[in-house]
Amino acid sequence: MRILSGMQPTGYMHLGNYVGALKNYIQLQNDPNHETFYFIADIHSLTSNQAHYKDEISNYIFNMVVDWLAAGIDPGRSTIFLQSDIPEHCELYTLLSMITPISWLERNPTYKEKMEEIEGKELDNLGFLGYPVLQTADIALYGADSVPVGKDQIPHLEISREIIRRFNYIYQQDVLKEPQPLLSSVPKLNGLDGRKMSKSYNNAIYLSDDEETLRTKVMSMVTDVKRARKSDPGHPDECNLFPYYLAFCTDEGMIFQIRKDCETAVLGCVDDKKKLVQLLLDVFADYKRKRQQVLQNQNAVYDILKEGAIKAGKVARETMEKVRSAVGMSSKNRYGS
Repeated sequence: MRILSGMQPTGYMHLGNYVGALKNYIQLQNDPNHETFYFIADIHSLTSNQAHYKDEISNYIFNMVVDWLAAGIDPGRSTIFLQSDIPEHCELYTLLSMITPISWLERNPTYKEKMEEIEGKELDNLGFLGYPVLQTADIALYGADSVPVGKDQIPHLEISREIIRRFNYIYQQDVLKEPQPLLSSVPKLNGLDGRKMSKSYNNAIYLSDDEETLRTKVMSMVTDVKRARKSDPGHPDECNLFPYYLAFCTDEGMIFQIRKDCETAVLGCVDDKKKLVQLLLDVFADYKRKRQQVLQNQNAVYDILKEGAIKAGKVARETMEKVRSAVGMSSKNRYGS
């Protein structure tokens, strides 16, 4: 089963990205029944970062690959590539945009949400409105059987499925494969201030944060707003801190004890934060070591992207030849080989 997913290089990777996507990428990759394609969606990132590609986004691209490798993505098992290295993404996007009704894009459930979430950036552009079409091209180009999504993302994938069905119907051929959602349970991690963890909100804990920065951030976190004093009983399920234990702690006994000690006011928020700092340092110790190793050979990072582009490009060209033939634009059919 071919799996495809991508991430936008709009900033350094944070813990929310890790539990929400990267951790699942690694698990899917390690399943011998899966063929995994993971790409860096740099064209998508231009919808809100048009003027910053050369320096800012290029830096994020490099560091995203470093984070993937350090966390456990294996280029020997997964095809890792950069979206803009494969021109067929833009070609298929153009053809699909010709058959996609504007009303489908305007009802996109995240369109207004993103407009409200991202402040100080220009989003009033055709690319932002049409990003579900480019997303569809990303998926269809590689004949993905499944796309890993959370329950809240199913409507996004359904738009892609509708576009693919419409294309196949218009051209009366099953050229493009209709992907299925691969549901994953994603723990919800809020940011330091209790809002959704986001680079835009400046409330994120990054994978690459050093120990001092990590400690400073965790100690500043908003915790249980109902608990005014240490002697007051806590409410773990309403605390901003406790979900981090559910996401990163594998010791069920420790999780049970922290919940109990919080509810009985044995454990105060300050001591709770100190425990979380140590937990995160332990969990990501191996990642930190691997990250330093990867950074010692930066050329290898770009070599991985080059190799990924060769593998992904071959699949993309094969798909586009079928698409061109269905549409009636195949140069091979018109002029011969």
